[in-house]
Amino acid sequence: MRMEPIPTLLNDVDKALAWHDGDTRATIETLLRDCEHLRGQLVLAKGCISRGLTRGWTPELERKDG
Repeated sequence: MRMEPIPTLLNDVDKALAWHDGDTRATIETLLRDCEHLRGQLVLAKGCISRGLTRGWTPELERKDG
């Protein structure tokens, strides 16, 4: 199922591409590295946060929207 693009998301995509002078490969590489870094941070946070503090909620590494 393909979702309709969100106008603000398209604007963010344009900004990311502009940051890399239109180089799509460099843009994707940077985004993948950012995701890898943030996943590592999430794993660290998950180990530090008690379930009682978050009332049973724990962070998820994978998106659930498809």
